[in-house]
Amino acid sequence: MPHHHPDGPDRPTRRRFLQSAALTASAAALPAAYAAEQPAASAPAQVPPPVPARPVRLHINGKEYALSLEPRVTLLDALREVVGLTGAKKGCDHGQCGACTVLSDGRRINACLTLAVMQEGRHITTIEGLADGETLHPMQAAFVARDALQCGFCTPGQICSAVGMLAEARAGAASTVQPPPAALPQSLSDAEIRERMSGNICRCGAYQNIVAAVRDATGAMRRS
Repeated sequence: MPHHHPDGPDRPTRRRFLQSAALTASAAALPAAYAAEQPAASAPAQVPPPVPARPVRLHINGKEYALSLEPRVTLLDALREVVGLTGAKKGCDHGQCGACTVLSDGRRINACLTLAVMQEGRHITTIEGLADGETLHPMQAAFVARDALQCGFCTPGQICSAVGMLAEARAGAASTVQPPPAALPQSLSDAEIRERMSGNICRCGAYQNIVAAVRDATGAMRRS
């Protein structure tokens, strides 16, 4: 008959018992350790209470609009979503592309960066308000004549910005190209136009024709 050692593989020993107990304890501790490493469940986000709307009177393109707006509504959203003037475009919504440019008391602003309530008492002009009936504004006519657009998304902001830019130049506003006094000369240089229009991005790259259109409109507006 074969001889079985008293500590053979079939016989339990103290060492095997301790090893088995240690493995069991380690396995039991794994779920608890994993759970401890996980971040605590965050509390549900608190929804801010609604802000009541308030009456706002806006003067846009020669008309008075009596609106009821939440104070946090931007001028751009008021123009597009409430008044129905969709010429100003929502491009970046961060004031970086210029697609939403409109005129406030003749000065160009990014409509996405100002609240509608902040524009009470001011005269807002959008691309829809530049033309005189069926007669295009000289800047609009120059953009058409020079084909200064491709997809057209940025064009309303480009035109409004150009109109405001020429008014700034006439008033002697300085630029990095033309230091003060910078009264509008007979024609602006291409470098001057590019610098003063640098806040308006054309993702299609129609800058050459845009510059030419602004240059043409400068002379046309001076003559008129």
